[in-house]
Amino acid sequence: MTASLLLAIDTATRTASLALHDGARVRVELSWESQDHHTVELAPRIAGMLAQLEVTVNDLAGIAVALGPGSFTGVRVGIAAAKGLSISRRLKLVGVPTLDILAQAMQGTQMPVVAVLAAGRGRLCAQRYLPVKGQLHADGSAWLTTGRGLGADWAETMCVCGELSAEERHDIKKRLGSRVVLASPAASLRRAGYLAELGWARLAAGRTDDPTTLIPIYLQTPSGSLA
Repeated sequence: MTASLLLAIDTATRTASLALHDGARVRVELSWESQDHHTVELAPRIAGMLAQLEVTVNDLAGIAVALGPGSFTGVRVGIAAAKGLSISRRLKLVGVPTLDILAQAMQGTQMPVVAVLAAGRGRLCAQRYLPVKGQLHADGSAWLTTGRGLGADWAETMCVCGELSAEERHDIKKRLGSRVVLASPAASLRRAGYLAELGWARLAAGRTDDPTTLIPIYLQTPSGSLA
């Protein structure tokens, strides 16, 4: 069998996700909430997905991995696993910023999108995306904020997606009113299927990364809660 599957790995936060994509569809996807046990959870879940499709690592054509920002340990676990497989199996590797995965689920929207990740201690990591010819493109750099601070300076309506608690969703909607459209909780789940789509497109375009030099995206030092 010709190697034709892409493995997507996202352990950037407590919301972890894996997927196998064959270029036409997501063949299997698994998302779960980890209690910071990514190290022991990752390998068995990858093995389980491969077994479910009755394939092996020999059937992989490449790997896509979430680069961060996110939990310092979580990001490093995913990248280490992706690098190990890439080097040992000579697989092509693609690194994707974590917030781009959330934005991928919002493709087709006609308004600006702000994707957010929980950053610990009541903080959020946010990234703005602008629609250009039907595609969302990152606008500027990611920043740290809070649920109560998000959108304080917005003059136009934004679509917000990502990791928000029920309290944060309520507060944001109450404060911003018509200036915000909140994506549903299901649409806000950071799914490896979207990471796989991004990874497959970049593999097809020849935009791969060197596993020996690929590094996480950091916003803080290891002593902080956000990588």
